[in-house]
Amino acid sequence: MTTDLKGKSALVTGASGAIGGAIARALAAAGVRLVLHYNANTVAADELAAEINGSGGEAFTLAADITDANQAAGLVKEATARWDGPDILVNNAGITRDGLLARMSDADWDAVLDTNLKSVFLCTRAVLRPMMRARHGRVINISSVSGIMGNAGQANYSAAKAGLLGFTRAVAREVAPRGITVNAIAPGFIDSPMTDALPEATISAVTDAIPLGRMGRPDEIAAWVAFLASDAGAYVTGQTIVVDGGLAM
Repeated sequence: MTTDLKGKSALVTGASGAIGGAIARALAAAGVRLVLHYNANTVAADELAAEINGSGGEAFTLAADITDANQAAGLVKEATARWDGPDILVNNAGITRDGLLARMSDADWDAVLDTNLKSVFLCTRAVLRPMMRARHGRVINISSVSGIMGNAGQANYSAAKAGLLGFTRAVAREVAPRGITVNAIAPGFIDSPMTDALPEATISAVTDAIPLGRMGRPDEIAAWVAFLASDAGAYVTGQTIVVDGGLAM
């Protein structure tokens, strides 16, 4: 099986983060031309684009608030104009606003649902039009084991990520006749700046709960994205791939 994607184009949302960056690098290595979306972290996005372009790939950055319907549609329109695609959409953008539900504010609930779920609806709706005309496409949604197991202090995050799994299955059924696949990846605890900020005791407790005894790496998520985006993954749709070291089994 091959993950050669030369000539394809992809839009990766939230590309300035650790997992988004790893996904972008993996797709670039497979020959994909990239649109790297970011919201606020201009420096990280520009550095990633420079790294990919300097290695012989093709990437450019676009800023947008993808919780806004007009900006999400505009992002896809610009990506389509630049690369005559995209053939692949990776819905990776996400945030956390953790806190126990009894003390959670409306603003923290809305921010997480808007970024982690509504933006996926908006970007996917916009990208399906060109994909359906082409009768080909790959939509890959980055969910979380929190959407499967639940996690105390993350009612908003868990709800959004669980909703993403239902969204994935429903849309997969709608667009399969047009040659478009829609899948989700549910990472467990992944080594990143976000997890680096956790107290040492928390990290120790987390790793003790993982049967494989370690956190995952961003490139281990990216490898599944590249597979699902390729011809090797053409007969896989409506699925959730759990990459968590056995945490949720």
